[in-house]
Amino acid sequence: MKQTLPLVTLVIATTATGPVSAFDPAAGKLLVDGNCYSCHGSEIYTRADRMVKSRSGLTTQVQRCELALGLSWFDEDVDNAAEYLNQKFYHFAK
Repeated sequence: MKQTLPLVTLVIATTATGPVSAFDPAAGKLLVDGNCYSCHGSEIYTRADRMVKSRSGLTTQVQRCELALGLSWFDEDVDNAAEYLNQKFYHFAK
């Protein structure tokens, strides 16, 4: 019982604090500010006929742009940038 008590305590403490996001929108903002706005402003994200229609589509589009610019981002960078854009402009459900 002694060995399982710390594990149970950890599980309770972790779940009691609420869901943990795997994304870091603040890091994503830095990436978007430093890279994406050099090609276009925010109008691309707010136009009525925007091409991105889903959260997964947003991640795919961020990957396309990252590759086109030759940025060599890690997957987590792409996810962070996509999450920032989602929270700021798109508001797709997770």
